[in-house]
Amino acid sequence: MSLPKSPSFESLLALTQSGPSSALLSGPSDTDYRRQRLQRIGSYTVMPTTQNQVADEETTALRTVPSRTSYGTLPSVRPRRSTTKSLAHRIPTLTDTPIVRNASVSDPDSPLAFSPTSLRDTFRRRISQQRPISAYDAPLVNSKVNTADGDIDVRINGFRVWYTSFSSIDWLHDAIKDSVRFARLRRGKSIRSRVRLAFDKSLGWIIVTVVGFITAIVAFLVLRAEQWLFDMKQGYCRTTWWHARSFCCPQTDEYGALEDLCPDWRTWSDVFASWTGSKSGGDNSVVQYVAYTIIAVLLASTSSLLTIYLTASTSFVTRKESGVLSPGFDKSDEQNQSNSLQPKRQVLYYAAGSGIPEIKTILSGFVIHGYLGGRTLFTKAVGLALSVGSGLSLGKEGPFVHIASCIGNIVSRYHSKYENNEAKRREILSAACAAGVAVAFGAPIGGTLFSLEEVSYFFPPKVMWRSFFCAMIAAITLRFLNPFGTGKLVLFQVTYDKDWHAYELIFFLLLGVLGGVYGAYFSKLNYRWSRYVRGGTWLKAHPVAEVVLVTLATAVLCFLNPYARMGGTELVYNLFSECRTGNQNIHFDLCVLDPSSFDRVWPIVRAILVAMIVKGFLTIITFGIKLPAGIFIPTLGVGACAGRIVGIGVQWLQYHHPNSAVFAVCEGDMDCVVPGLYAMVGAAAALSGVTRTTVSLAVIMFELTDTLTYAVPVMLSVLVAKTVADALEPKGIYDLVIELSQLPYLDAKHEYLWSNLSIKEVADRDVDVIRVDRHNTVESLRDQLQSLLNAEHDDSGFPILRPNRDGDGMRMIGYIGASELEHALAVVAEEATEEVRFHTTYTHEEYLATSYSSWAEEVRQGGDDPFDFSVYMDQAPLAIQSNSPLQLLHQFFVKLGARYVIVTDTDGDYEGVIAKKTWLAFLSQLEEKS
Repeated sequence: MSLPKSPSFESLLALTQSGPSSALLSGPSDTDYRRQRLQRIGSYTVMPTTQNQVADEETTALRTVPSRTSYGTLPSVRPRRSTTKSLAHRIPTLTDTPIVRNASVSDPDSPLAFSPTSLRDTFRRRISQQRPISAYDAPLVNSKVNTADGDIDVRINGFRVWYTSFSSIDWLHDAIKDSVRFARLRRGKSIRSRVRLAFDKSLGWIIVTVVGFITAIVAFLVLRAEQWLFDMKQGYCRTTWWHARSFCCPQTDEYGALEDLCPDWRTWSDVFASWTGSKSGGDNSVVQYVAYTIIAVLLASTSSLLTIYLTASTSFVTRKESGVLSPGFDKSDEQNQSNSLQPKRQVLYYAAGSGIPEIKTILSGFVIHGYLGGRTLFTKAVGLALSVGSGLSLGKEGPFVHIASCIGNIVSRYHSKYENNEAKRREILSAACAAGVAVAFGAPIGGTLFSLEEVSYFFPPKVMWRSFFCAMIAAITLRFLNPFGTGKLVLFQVTYDKDWHAYELIFFLLLGVLGGVYGAYFSKLNYRWSRYVRGGTWLKAHPVAEVVLVTLATAVLCFLNPYARMGGTELVYNLFSECRTGNQNIHFDLCVLDPSSFDRVWPIVRAILVAMIVKGFLTIITFGIKLPAGIFIPTLGVGACAGRIVGIGVQWLQYHHPNSAVFAVCEGDMDCVVPGLYAMVGAAAALSGVTRTTVSLAVIMFELTDTLTYAVPVMLSVLVAKTVADALEPKGIYDLVIELSQLPYLDAKHEYLWSNLSIKEVADRDVDVIRVDRHNTVESLRDQLQSLLNAEHDDSGFPILRPNRDGDGMRMIGYIGASELEHALAVVAEEATEEVRFHTTYTHEEYLATSYSSWAEEVRQGGDDPFDFSVYMDQAPLAIQSNSPLQLLHQFFVKLGARYVIVTDTDGDYEGVIAKKTWLAFLSQLEEKS
């Protein structure tokens, strides 16, 4: 029997019947609530209403959705004003539906209780008014303009809800959606419509301008903080304690021995001596060493603690994760064993490392919730300043790319054009990557090419122009901010007065070979250290202890060597510098006063050689620890050391054999050889061997030297280094990190040996399907969904089939993703035994041949049915015949960005499905076999 309705429920009905609210198209409900609704399918009871439950409504008109947006949530979408159009050209669109979470019965005498019949009738009345649609496709639903031509494409392709972490985006769906959105904008003829169209066209340029500006500001703050923290290990400024050493006593000349020229700078040994009244011990005293080590450990451990406790992947709980995949999902006592079968992802620390491998994965079309959010941005920036300031063998250039990408993601999400379109947002992220490299190296052109060559997956000309503009804005802004007080964008920006000679190509070629060998074996050793030592010993469970140990080892090995103790950028600058005759500044004794004397040459070469070995070893064990750390500067430092040694050796040979035919082009000029040039060429070769970048790296070096004079030496060494490194180790350091972290990255540049394999060997024939000729209930689909996700197909879905005319095969009528099905089931969770239906939409020809009144009536009836899931069904998925070559299937995923491909036989009957992750696993096995 029907039970009396509570006043609160009557008021709720009044609100829902009054029409849609501005909060109805908010983001998906939280994961716990979806899990609870799906759990109770088949035994649905109503819990007492609590304030927290009301606050967690999936789509409710009883609360106001906050205007602020955090990563992983979507803002409310304001309903647009409808425009009066001809009825014959309007297609009814689907709207949102509120869901009651607090409707349940436990006691018949309770005023909050209802009979099942009453609850079902009320539920149907509410559903008949509006339909719940995720905010991701809300603009497609919420528009009231003439959409006759576009909606048929949208309805056939189906609506999408959300993407879970490490799932692939649907590039084709986002392209169709943006095309429909832009077509609606162009259809307007009023002045307001034209203004909106103009704003839409310029929105991308506005966003990249803001991104470039903010990126430069953040880079400026990080650079200033890093300089101060690094110098604080050795002392402080007497007059202004917040100034770094270079700002405490600015030099009119190039870098030199500041301790003799800076009375305002006090070392910790001087402070200790003044306290105790003892004699000052100088820079190499025990007190100075202890203070250096303690401060370095504090800085590094603080950075690691921030990284671990603020950016662990398990701490980013969003409403877009699967409720069925959550560990608490247990619909019955018989399912306890299923939890152990659920996929367990590796715990990642989003602020650790350089971030470039993860950025490559995101730009290739995969989602990592929280990786580009505000919390990660804050931790990455603060942690980077701390980690670089600690003196560890790491750089800040790679993390700048991550920081810029975070800024690009946050800024772009303020407009629905990019907020509700993952593919479009990746255009902004590509431009942001260019800005990150621009502020790191002061090279806007090189940054644009780096984004194209190394990071981006989809890079049309429009994105290239915006990337260049974004990098230019970032470089100009940083130039005005002047982070180093020298007017330079980077500390190691140098110029040379001498030209190179033909005989030096031999030595440049040698440096290229050395750089390739170093890059290959560095990648191998770092991979093995990360996998077997860091990941296979007790260090895996104690990342902070590893950071402390590495910092102690760095302090012990670097303190006594003046070149190893230098900051990375300062070392590279001094190694790059040209020694001029008569210049009293000898760049920390790197300039040999008498190159002909072996006694003068050997001590410098030995010190540089020790620094190179120490830096190389420390970089192997440092890259990958749990704090922000880049690879560019340490690699440049190692390569520059090798190049400087070779340059000093060539200079020594010239002094001993000035009349040799090899040095005849010098015409008696004893300053013909520039060791700094060799250092620059060696640095470029080493970095190319490690990262496998070529064109962008060469351009960055050109921009650093402000000239194209040395284009040939740099290009030669870079190409040779990459060739040698590829021969010794096919994968660069970023690809190895992707493999080590098990990131779902599809490399479009890699070539595979397909041998005699066929599509039939790849297609998943055992994946569960939905057959429309069977009775599909809410509960049965819930069980199918759980089985799919427990089988680790969280990025997959269900083919929807019907028998063919002969009855001996199955034909494909559509495909529904796991997230879409979960969202739809959570809406109708109260009706476990109700049948769920799927039907196809008219094609373009059928739509044009059908009267509007009959078509609109059918759509209205289907849209009013909450158990018709056709709105989420992709009715035209990509399909391929089973006898097609694997190369064609590979192009479907690489060039078209397919999320899944349906396999059919030659008669068009369904045979199986290949999801993108399934294809990635197949490629991994194929690569291992080859």
